Amino acid sequence: MATPKFMFFLALLLPLVLSVNGNGLAVGYYSRSCPQAESITMNVVKQTLAVAPSLSGPLLRMFFHDCFVRGCDASVLLNSPTNQAEKDAIPNQTLRGYEIIDRVKNALEIHCPGVVSCADIITMVSRDVVVQTGGFSWNVELGRRDGVVSLLNDALTNLPPPTDNINALVRSFRGKGLSVKDLVVLSGAHTIGIGHCSAFRNRLYNFTGKGDVDPSMNSHYVATLKKICTLNGPDVFVQMDPGSSKKFDEGYYAQVSKNRGLFQSDAALLNNAETKAYVLAHKGGNQESFFKDFGVSMVNMGRIGVLTGNAGQIRKVCSKIN
Repeated sequence: MATPKFMFFLALLLPLVLSVNGNGLAVGYYSRSCPQAESITMNVVKQTLAVAPSLSGPLLRMFFHDCFVRGCDASVLLNSPTNQAEKDAIPNQTLRGYEIIDRVKNALEIHCPGVVSCADIITMVSRDVVVQTGGFSWNVELGRRDGVVSLLNDALTNLPPPTDNINALVRSFRGKGLSVKDLVVLSGAHTIGIGHCSAFRNRLYNFTGKGDVDPSMNSHYVATLKKICTLNGPDVFVQMDPGSSKKFDEGYYAQVSKNRGLFQSDAALLNNAETKAYVLAHKGGNQESFFKDFGVSMVNMGRIGVLTGNAGQIRKVCSKIN
């Protein structure tokens, strides 16, 4: 007969066993090989955002930009001597925070060399950014390995541009195995961070190529944006969720519901029955629901095209293959 101590030990292991999914990922993957992996990562993120809160948006966005191109394999981190890697593509040229990923990697290599992948570091950092900016935590599935290929054209082909309409967005997400709900929930990441004028200037000055304004935009919002983003001015930036761009909350949905979504892809959420219903349900007073949904959708996105087992490698330095 099993002793109480043995039964307690099994109870501790059971959640880890149940959490393994069909892709070979698991919650608590490093519990034996690098038990401090998640706490070390969280500490670096906490220290970083304490002095550089503006990195929260780019670090969260990095997870999306990695997973949508060749899967969640840290290919977005690789450098190219000829500037032909994913990070060199126009959609990725505004990404920041690579040095924070390196800082986490360096700390983990001291404690458990050659164990934690760069792909898993991006995953953990994305969760920790949300927590440190006011959102809920969730159990991250880990066990990814790093890819060895990174191509500029792959990023151009796979990353949905901010000018996409709702049909294009739905196709893009479904092509990655994500649902319409995942689309509208993950769009909520725009509650933190900034957007560059080049990504939405056409909505202010030349929406259909005839020098017009996007009629779906709130006129007062247009006037505000034009003061910052002039027709031929520099590519400056604005907050995606004005007044709350450093806090993870449901303010983004309130903005979209008032026709104040910054990008066409934000405004597009009002052009589909399911996404519109979610926006309106979360424009205020339903934050806990959004927080829980966001964790679920982030886990779903974290399963895209993962490398596990003997595939890929565990990079020693995140910016280059071994």
